[in-house]
This record gives sequence, C-alpha cells and structure tokens, in this order.
Amino acid sequence: MKRYRLNRLFSARSGRCLDVAVDHGFFNEGSFLKGIEDLAKAVEVLVKAAPDAIQLTAGQADVLQSIPGKEKPSLVLRTDVANVYGKSLPRSLFSRMIADPVGQALRLDAVCIVVNLFQIPDEPEVTDQCIQNILSVKPECDRWEMPLMVEPLVFRPNREAGGYMVDGDPDKIVPLVRQATELGADVIKADPTDVVTDYGRVVEAARVPVLVRGGGKADDAEVLRRTEDLMKQGVSGIVYGRNIVQHENPSGMTKALMAIVHDSASATTAASFLR
Repeated sequence: MKRYRLNRLFSARSGRCLDVAVDHGFFNEGSFLKGIEDLAKAVEVLVKAAPDAIQLTAGQADVLQSIPGKEKPSLVLRTDVANVYGKSLPRSLFSRMIADPVGQALRLDAVCIVVNLFQIPDEPEVTDQCIQNILSVKPECDRWEMPLMVEPLVFRPNREAGGYMVDGDPDKIVPLVRQATELGADVIKADPTDVVTDYGRVVEAARVPVLVRGGGKADDAEVLRRTEDLMKQGVSGIVYGRNIVQHENPSGMTKALMAIVHDSASATTAASFLR
C-alpha cells in the first residue's frame, strides 16, 4: 500500500515529483510568511498550476483537502515543528513531533509524511530528538503503509550565516542522507550540493527516491538552471517553497519547474512560462 500512496505522489508520465512546500508558518518565523500570508489564496493559485503535491501542516491541510474534485495535488503532511531557523537562536532548541502523526495523516488523506533530520553545529541534542522522532514514527508508518519522507539538513554555523543557511558540502550531506535511509526513509528530501555535479553521490547514498530542496530564495535563471542540472543527476524531483510562493508569478514558476521535472525541458524553454 505504500506504493499505492507513492503512485499519487510521483507522476505517472515521468515517475518524478514537484512538491510545493507551504508549511513555513509552522515554525514561528515572520520572514517565512511572505507569499503565504493568505494561505487559502496561495493554495488556490498552486492548485490551478497543478503541481504533484503540496506540503502542509495538520492545522492547514484542510485548505487543500476541502477543495472539491479529484484532480487537486496530493497532500504531503509536515509532522514535526522546530525552532532552529531564526537568525538568533533561542537558549534551548527543539524538534518535536505532532501527536499521532500517522493517524492524522491517514485522516487527512495524505500520501506521505515528512520529518526532519537536523545536523546543526554544536547542537547534538537536536539531532538526537530528530532520530528519536524517526525511530518512533517508522513502525507506525510501516503498520499503516504510510510512506515516510525524511529531510536531512546540514546547517552552517549560525554565527556565520544566521538562520536556516544550509551547508552544501557533499562530504556532510551524503553521510546524513545515508543515515536517513538507514533509519527507514522511503523518500529523501535533501539540500542541493554546492557543486551540482556532486549530487549523484547523494542519489547513490539514498537508494530511495531523492527530492531536492529549493533552499533560499534565488533569481529565476539560477533556480531553473540548477533544477535542470539536478534532474540530470538522477533525482526524482524537487520540493521548492519560497522560490515558488514568493515569486511574483507563482503559477508561472510552478509550470516552468513542472516542464523541467516532467518533460526534461531546458531552463531556457521553461523560462517561457514566466513571460
């Protein structure tokens, strides 16, 4: 049955996926709300652009799931909340799971749940919490045939970057991705490497489908070019948030990325959807 749910996540025509992340309000960071202040409107625009999935939280999933019809994107349910993204970190960091995550996902008709695996400099306790979260939810995912997406994230030191800045070193990303697979991930959602051609190492380490995160906001040409190059590395799709929802034309950017992901369009060809 996991395969049945994953069939709703990955496109039948390409076997790939574009998941749009709009779960940012879960993390109590004001800057994350740009573009999704009116979540219902943001989701409405995305649904019309027809990505494969939209990533939401238990408190906002109804915005998507209450839309009539069977053609809307699938729901990927965010199941953990953390306070690790601020420019100034609080005294105590945490990553906590929602109660009964698989039960909530089933009741909300989600095709997949997603949980973080953080590696933050000098914060091993947070990594421990993430591992405990995964170890706890994995048996329930298997019991109810709910696919488990694990999101391994390697952070740069906060004193250097200040808030949610990822480390694109493949020598750090690859072992964490491998750990996520060893912990039982059915799908991996990981950051891009600094050098795109290194990403084949991440795909090899994962052994399960890899979706690449969008990371921080970037200009259109960079986003499209990077996506085209990543698809050539054998990834199974992308999970982009701010580079879509904070774009002046979220629908056009969604369609441009869909063309790259599903039709192997070039960045230049895909850019036509933005005009």
